[in-house]
Amino acid sequence: MSSYIAKPSEIERKWYILDAEGKTLGMLASEAASILRGKKKPIYTPYIDCGDYVIVINAEKIQVTGKKAQKKIYKHHTGYPGGLREITFEKLMEKDPEEIIRHAVKGMMPKGPMGRQMYKKLKVYVGPEHKHAAQKPEVWEF
Repeated sequence: MSSYIAKPSEIERKWYILDAEGKTLGMLASEAASILRGKKKPIYTPYIDCGDYVIVINAEKIQVTGKKAQKKIYKHHTGYPGGLREITFEKLMEKDPEEIIRHAVKGMMPKGPMGRQMYKKLKVYVGPEHKHAAQKPEVWEF
């Protein structure tokens, strides 16, 4: 008996909602990355994007353990000499809580063109409202 190989034309994509309220950042990000990759499906094929869409709501209510809120630092470079910019978790949470979840999920995705394609199916929102009601998303419990 041969293994089943998913074909891009046969893949059926669903939409799922993950509520970030009271969840730990790493647990939420790993669950979202797993759904985006399609690893929760029986037709999972590593070299084909067979994942689903993920909507994360209540991004401002995500939690981290220990003293990470004060000590965790996000860095990026502007591209100019001396352009290294740093911001703590607390300040980024006030400024743009959606970026925290995006950053965590992106780090758990495969590196390369297919990983970037999968990452585009992630939608993150502050608050319980989202604009994807027409897709009839299901709530994902974990």
